[in-house]
Amino acid sequence: MEPTLVIMAAGMGSRYGGLKQIDPMSDEGEIIIDFSLYDACRAGFRKAVFIIKDDMERDLRALIDGRAGRYLSAKYAAQRLDDLPGGLTAPEGRVKPWGTSHAVWSARGFIDGPCAVINADDYYGADAFRIIYEFLANADADSSHHAMVGYILDNTLTGSGAVARGVCEVSGDGFLTSVTERKKIMRRGGGVYFMDGDIWRPARPDSVTSMNFWGFMPGVLRDIEAGFPAFMESATASLPVEEEYLLPVMVDSLLRSGRADVRVLRSEDRWHGVTYQDDKPVVRAAMRALKRQGVYPERLWE
Repeated sequence: MEPTLVIMAAGMGSRYGGLKQIDPMSDEGEIIIDFSLYDACRAGFRKAVFIIKDDMERDLRALIDGRAGRYLSAKYAAQRLDDLPGGLTAPEGRVKPWGTSHAVWSARGFIDGPCAVINADDYYGADAFRIIYEFLANADADSSHHAMVGYILDNTLTGSGAVARGVCEVSGDGFLTSVTERKKIMRRGGGVYFMDGDIWRPARPDSVTSMNFWGFMPGVLRDIEAGFPAFMESATASLPVEEEYLLPVMVDSLLRSGRADVRVLRSEDRWHGVTYQDDKPVVRAAMRALKRQGVYPERLWE
């Protein structure tokens, strides 16, 4: 089956202060996802699904359909608070959808085979798309053998503040053994630290890190759905209800139960992303440099 690229674009952008998914990140007006789509097309992807908020579709279509949409089939799936597996309902007080696992499940109507999953506001590098496409194109779609592109933690940090990262443990033969979601991790005083309760603890800068670049077989949709009741029970134990059903947490549960394995595909590329407004000029400068180096043409879609 032909692999599908699933792009999570429904984030609220609370720390950024706006819709960073459609904010231009090049002098030619390209948004950050343009670079990922360009790399995906070069790798072989021909189908993409954007997971969005309902009110984003018109603006995003205006940027995608006439550009990248000329080279791949683009579909749009809304992530909605009340779109839940049978019998579950959103509790009073919840105002936003349920995180990245829920986002992927929201695209279930468009996923009919292996899929790669990425964030819309992250730049991953061309090599990542090549290695994930090769994995998916040669995978057994009926299996529970998944993959993750792993980055070096120090290559994924911003100078603008703390970020959330899935810090990974990897076996000697290259399989993911655990993912620990660190919601606040940053450079401090010449080192890298994460927040543990109210204490900053040191982290290894060379740790393998998840940037939500996954390669999944279709069965992951059943696994997400099966895990939803337990997540909801935990998330609604106290108010306000703010917990999210995150992909690293869902994957870690699969690993611990022995229901799946995840091959780690290493990337030496440097991540670029726009978590904060102060990140924008840094990302724009990086994209400009990549064009000067010939990694990308001056205008991606011409």
